[in-house]
Amino acid sequence: MNSSSNNIKYVVFKMENEYYGIDITKVKSIEKIQYFARVPNAPTYVKGVINLRGEVVPVVDLRLRFELDYREVDTNSRIIIVFVNELEIGLLVDSSSEVIEINSEDIDNPPVVKESATDGFIKGIGKKNDNLIILIDIDKVIGIKEVE
Repeated sequence: MNSSSNNIKYVVFKMENEYYGIDITKVKSIEKIQYFARVPNAPTYVKGVINLRGEVVPVVDLRLRFELDYREVDTNSRIIIVFVNELEIGLLVDSSSEVIEINSEDIDNPPVVKESATDGFIKGIGKKNDNLIILIDIDKVIGIKEVE
């Protein structure tokens, strides 16, 4: 049996000195910061929209979505473009780091936290090279539900 079949690749990024990971199959690209057009009446965590190679893509500020302290965008900030139910969405993060493989045996269930606004955002906790990586469920973070 091929041992790599139990490995899942994640795009890892950093926010508030913590590492987070998104399943690489959901990620289209990682972009440098660019101009945001504000969207009236959007939720506070929606930063705005960007023009990405001719496509208008909404951008979610993950710091605000995860109820972390606001932070100014800087040269390390990145926009991770993900696919959620065939929609392209940008995720504003503090910095992007790398793509890593995590063996499924090195992923623990998320901690149970009751009545949190971010309940369900965490798929698991990955362990790699003495680091803990919070693996997020991007569909729940974006808040798009499957159409039944």
